[in-house]
Amino acid sequence: MSLKLLILGLLMEGEKHPYEIQQQVKTRGIDCYVKYAKGSLYYAINQLEKGGMIEITQVIRESNRPDKTMYRITKTGEAEFQELLLQEMRKPMQLTNPIYTALTFASHGDPAKMGEALAVNIQEVQRLAALLESIMEQQQLNWGAKTILIGAIEHLHAEVRWMERIREQSWGR
Repeated sequence: MSLKLLILGLLMEGEKHPYEIQQQVKTRGIDCYVKYAKGSLYYAINQLEKGGMIEITQVIRESNRPDKTMYRITKTGEAEFQELLLQEMRKPMQLTNPIYTALTFASHGDPAKMGEALAVNIQEVQRLAALLESIMEQQQLNWGAKTILIGAIEHLHAEVRWMERIREQSWGR
């Protein structure tokens, strides 16, 4: 997902300041499938503002706190959002997984260490699935967000089953 689409999409829901965008990305679990650096969020917001896709509505000044700059999406931003939405929807899924490269050369690795590494990976994937399941239970999510989390959870459970099968077949554990 493009960072521009993420920002514009969240602003379609209403005015927000950058920190609020960052927090919503976290509380909705979006950070589990969209990776970005904190600085890139602020840079993207700046670029969207320069491009006329978002605009400042107000700057909230509170003593002993940094200013909060509130943004909203513009008509130009709404049109760009619609275009980005369609572009992303048309993109096919990509098969990228760090374990694929490791498995390609696993026969050259230490079997005990490979089995241990895979066990750690399985635990991490299970932890991520549990995190997404708790987000599903705790958050009021729209249809799209629920659909993404359901799909991600199903993929993670399938990934665990697959890795457990690899561990049993390859290292007998």
